[in-house]
Amino acid sequence: MADAATQPKTETLRTLPGDDARQVMWRFGDRYDLQMLVQSVRAVARGPVARLVAEGARNEHDWTPRKAALLEHYDAAGITGVYMDPEDGGFIEGPKNFALALTAFELAWVDAGAATGALASFLGLSPIHERGTPEQNHRYMAAASPARAAEEGRKPMRAAFALTEPIPYVGVDTGMLNGKVRIAEWKDGGEPLLQVEKRGRFITNMGFANVVTAAVDSADPRIKGSLMVILEEGDPGTFDRGTPTRKLVHQLSSTSDPIFSLKVPASRIVGGYTVKDGVIVPNHSHSEVIEAVFKRTRVTVGVMTSAKLLSAVEPVIRYQRQRFRGAEQARPGTLRYELGIQQREDALHRLVSVWAMGEAGASLGFQTARLFDQVDPLERKKDAVLAAQNISGMKATMKWMALIEKSAMELLELQSHPQGEKEKKRIAQLEADEMVRYALIDAQANVLCPATKLWNTGQGATMMREALSLMGGYGITEDCPGFLPLKWMDAQLEATYEGPEAVQRRQLSVTMVNELFLAQVKSWIRELRHIAATRPGTGACTLATAFQTWLWTTRHLATARDAHGEKLYQSPRQGVSFPLADALAWLCASRAQILDLVELDEKGPGHPTLAEGFEGLSQFMTDLCHVQSMRAAGEVGRICAELVYGYNRHPAWDEKDFKACYQAQDLEALEGIIPGLAGCAVDVADAHPEKEGPCASCQGVSDFRAFRVKLDGCLTGAKLAHDRAAEALSKVMIPEALDYPA
Repeated sequence: MADAATQPKTETLRTLPGDDARQVMWRFGDRYDLQMLVQSVRAVARGPVARLVAEGARNEHDWTPRKAALLEHYDAAGITGVYMDPEDGGFIEGPKNFALALTAFELAWVDAGAATGALASFLGLSPIHERGTPEQNHRYMAAASPARAAEEGRKPMRAAFALTEPIPYVGVDTGMLNGKVRIAEWKDGGEPLLQVEKRGRFITNMGFANVVTAAVDSADPRIKGSLMVILEEGDPGTFDRGTPTRKLVHQLSSTSDPIFSLKVPASRIVGGYTVKDGVIVPNHSHSEVIEAVFKRTRVTVGVMTSAKLLSAVEPVIRYQRQRFRGAEQARPGTLRYELGIQQREDALHRLVSVWAMGEAGASLGFQTARLFDQVDPLERKKDAVLAAQNISGMKATMKWMALIEKSAMELLELQSHPQGEKEKKRIAQLEADEMVRYALIDAQANVLCPATKLWNTGQGATMMREALSLMGGYGITEDCPGFLPLKWMDAQLEATYEGPEAVQRRQLSVTMVNELFLAQVKSWIRELRHIAATRPGTGACTLATAFQTWLWTTRHLATARDAHGEKLYQSPRQGVSFPLADALAWLCASRAQILDLVELDEKGPGHPTLAEGFEGLSQFMTDLCHVQSMRAAGEVGRICAELVYGYNRHPAWDEKDFKACYQAQDLEALEGIIPGLAGCAVDVADAHPEKEGPCASCQGVSDFRAFRVKLDGCLTGAKLAHDRAAEALSKVMIPEALDYPA
């Protein structure tokens, strides 16, 4: 056996991953504008925002002058202008989803309330940006831009979004509106004047917003359906900001319950309107507008919770290592002094799990944000194509989309098999079709958006409690480093923002069974198998098998019935569809994490500042992927097994099932004819007097049993990866102090 001194030394993680690694993993190493944005936002977050938190500004519910001063910091740092196009005073060309996600991440690293306050104005403007007329879009974006406002010698406009109202179970059903709109005046040949009545609930930015996009329902036969309308502070009537909400969290954002009773011109209807037979018909209902808005803005909230988990790593490491310093038994140079609590495996393993989940959540959030940056221009082209072909209305649009999706399915089918020249030519033709590309990306985005919001905030809030517990008693003190107790409390609110978890699960239960999405899951499985062949330590093989198990279960439940003959996968049976949605979210997060690692491994070695120590960084991030894929596979295996077996009737000791069992005396007689039969008998009636009934059979699910056994076997080596990551964690160097105040 070779001497230990001659064994090659394994490189381990030297320092916490920095901006150079993140830029590669999150795909903005070539975007200088985004890199500068990150640095600018970080300076505000770890400067003015951190000082406010440290000084106790979160102890006040009111929107105070020192909180209001943050708005000017946001303006100066370019945060307020992130959402604007250059022609309206912004500085980023093209879609802004990824830029907004990076902004939210940096602010939430310190305080999520500050992130919410900085980004809520974008939410208020989103209905106008997504569905407003060109005139509405330019007017309000330019008015909200600090650059334009400075040129014109005025303050930038601040916006708020008023959807929810003070009704029971507010926020659960966004289709329930108490806000009403009626016609106040309509002169012949003139523009109608609308009377808007709206009471808001838990509306962010209302301490200072001077324009509000509000959802209202028609209370007048001359107005059809629901709509969103733009309200301005100077409109005739009541613009009451309301009473500040007595929040326990997010105190650096302004929240209150406003009251509006205003007269506004009909030109304020978001997206415009037409008049048909004397009736105002909005071009977009309120539900169509908020669908377009929430389709994108949910992602930034998910990223905020993941930022908390990653920000907790350094404070926990520092606390654990310094825990025993000062005690007589902990002298410099001893393990007790140098490692503290990190001498023990449990503390390290739990922190590795926190870190792994933070990485997976960030990867999923940024992947989804980048995906929407691809969707946005394609969606506008789709709208242009529909307009050019005079296709309008839901039925006609769905019929047109069905043809596009058929072509997209053809593309996926061709890509899954070896191709000849004819097939390659057809593939190239389909890949060049922008509408086919739109259909593929949109099917993914419709799943990944609610999955990001559901998993990042729900599981993130749970894991944030774990991070807090690793601080011991320090974790429930006001001076806990990294503001971890505040972040833990903030995470509870983020899980309900823009619809609680039930809303996300409901959306997933519809979008995840889209055949175009399910076909793409098959391509993801092949992709993960390929990654596993070249990077076996990532857990990609485990994840591929977990995806197969989930896909089989989804197909099975689509046609299966319970013991009473009732169909399992249907809208009312949320005990079936919701857990299945949870399982998919686990898988999507772990997949995104692995894809980020692949990007790092491919481009990191050639990076000028990453080359040194890259082997240790890569190994650690690989082990984190393995740890997270193990956890995801475990959750998927458990959930799928419960759903596949749990709705079958358990056999009982009745006449029918009793006859299916061996009788003890019969078994003894048969043993003489077939030696060993007694050891193979599934159930012997006389041998189980205390059982509920005979053992349940597994008829019709043999494939699932095979997947489950394979999935369990794929966990091989995962705990060794956990051990390696824990050991690396105990050796990683951290700065002497946090770079923002305690």
